[in-house]
Amino acid sequence: MGFGPIVDTTSLASGADGPIFCDVRWYLDGRSGRDAYDTGHLPGAVFVDLEEHLTAKPGPEVGRHPLPDPDDLARSLGSLGIGSDDPVVAYDDAGGMSAGRLVWMLRILGQPAALLDAAHHRGIPVARLLRKVEAEEPRFADGAAVEAHHAEKRS
Repeated sequence: MGFGPIVDTTSLASGADGPIFCDVRWYLDGRSGRDAYDTGHLPGAVFVDLEEHLTAKPGPEVGRHPLPDPDDLARSLGSLGIGSDDPVVAYDDAGGMSAGRLVWMLRILGQPAALLDAAHHRGIPVARLLRKVEAEEPRFADGAAVEAHHAEKRS
């Protein structure tokens, strides 16, 4: 699947050939992106935590959110069921502030990724497009079972 860096819902395939949606909500004020995900998210979306999955260990020499090593990023996203060939569409509720980081990181590594354009929805905030969905079974691109501690993190 080839698509540009920004997509709207009408240009996306659905079903098995569709992208993996990633909810990358994160807040500077300390609110929990995970709580926002649990309150409502796009059906089938996985939660990608900026600090857990998209950041290396912070420190005075490297800053608050240093980029992870590409191999560490691959392992982390793999634990969420995202493989190296999976197209990804990321979203947040802050104009792409955190979702854009995931998109940029994947695109720079050659993986298809795009930011969901909420403006396509004629001014409807992303939060109103989200809905509470029942817990989903974690999945890996290769069908491997998910270890219990990973499943607990998603629920």
